[in-house]
Amino acid sequence: MLNHRSLLNTVFVAFTKSALPVVWLAALSSAAHAQYQDQDQNTCPDLSDYYGTSYARSEQTSWQQLERQLAEIKLSCLDSSEFFALHGAAQLNSGYVDQSLESLERALLLDPNNGAAQIDYGQALFQKGLVFMALEINERLLTRQDLPENLKPALRTRQQSWRALTRQKSFQIDTLGGYDNNLNGAPSQDQVTLTLSGEAIPLTLDTNFRPIGGAYANLRLGGRYRALAPEHQHNWATEVRARTSEDSASNLVQLTSRYAFIKPQDGHSWQVNGGASHLNFGGKALFSGADSSVRYQADSPFACKPYYDLAVQMQYYHEQDFLNGVESRASAGLNCPLGGAAGGQRLTAEVGILNNQALRSARLGGNRQGWQFKADWQVPVAGGMLRAQLSHVELDDREGFSELLDNGAAREVERSYVLLQYRRPFAALGANSSLLINLYRQIQSSNIEFFRTSNTSAEIGLSWSF
Repeated sequence: MLNHRSLLNTVFVAFTKSALPVVWLAALSSAAHAQYQDQDQNTCPDLSDYYGTSYARSEQTSWQQLERQLAEIKLSCLDSSEFFALHGAAQLNSGYVDQSLESLERALLLDPNNGAAQIDYGQALFQKGLVFMALEINERLLTRQDLPENLKPALRTRQQSWRALTRQKSFQIDTLGGYDNNLNGAPSQDQVTLTLSGEAIPLTLDTNFRPIGGAYANLRLGGRYRALAPEHQHNWATEVRARTSEDSASNLVQLTSRYAFIKPQDGHSWQVNGGASHLNFGGKALFSGADSSVRYQADSPFACKPYYDLAVQMQYYHEQDFLNGVESRASAGLNCPLGGAAGGQRLTAEVGILNNQALRSARLGGNRQGWQFKADWQVPVAGGMLRAQLSHVELDDREGFSELLDNGAAREVERSYVLLQYRRPFAALGANSSLLINLYRQIQSSNIEFFRTSNTSAEIGLSWSF
């Protein structure tokens, strides 16, 4: 990124010996401005003495000294664009960005063609986070016919550096090892009860259908790309996760890719999402899904902002296509940046209603309906970040599941999980590395024994982002 002080220093050093004021030095002001300066010099002192080489240095103390001296003569120069351009430059380089914006805007109101004020105004806008306004100002400077050749490389470099910030790429690699007491997601109980001819008959499950615990290795590769525009942004994210263990039948590979279009507007925003996922389990394709959603986040005078979400997902089971369905969700929640500052505490919570429509009439249990609660809380802890995720889902079938299970009762399922994740920098392996610890617990209960299951896992590893 271009060092603004270096740019100003270049201007000062190149033109200090000129008889013209330094703000005029780069010939960025029009002839009309020169005439205007001649007229108001009767009230405003000659500013050429303030362009001495002692103020051309990059040290902040020199700029602060200049800012104080100019403040003393401000009332005599209220109509001088040159004065406010110089005062704005001194304020900017002294760290007073807000004050510099006011001075530079005054300079440009008095003389819209004051090129020196435009250079500093672009930098001040950038430092306030208004990247696109800064880019627009800088682009205008580059198209000026009176722009000195020796300034063009610095301004082009600045333009490229700022524009690069509107195209952001990031990658992440996580390598973890851990233990899961139910790698295959089997029922918790060793036997289920069948109802044959109205009689309850216990059936012992085969060992292949019982929980298998063991150590595993987990690898996650992820990439993100964000393209920013003045009124919207595009986000793409793709992640591949692979888990291997001694039980090869429980190995899995999962691919997820998502896109989001975000349009902020005066405190509120719209977001349109789309995504696809695919899961291989035990070396076979198990599940694929495609989803889309629309989210609206409303403005609020409080720290927490409400949002509303509508989503739909197509679910496809490769080995058992009679399970295919379309699930829709309508939810509302709160997004609360409790810490205020970047990287501080944040809490989101939402509740929604679910409906799962069977694509084939042969699906056991028919259509389903229910509700879901989700919460996500992150807080700085011990030099790192602690994140807790909680989810609870209840789904009830509208039709009896099977005459062989509980005399054909409609299935009721409640599933809850909690994930605790702790991440902190791990400087021993570089500035971009982190220590990662995950603890996971899931419990699923049901009125039908075969769907009662639970699993607990713990893993530790390293994460690299770049």
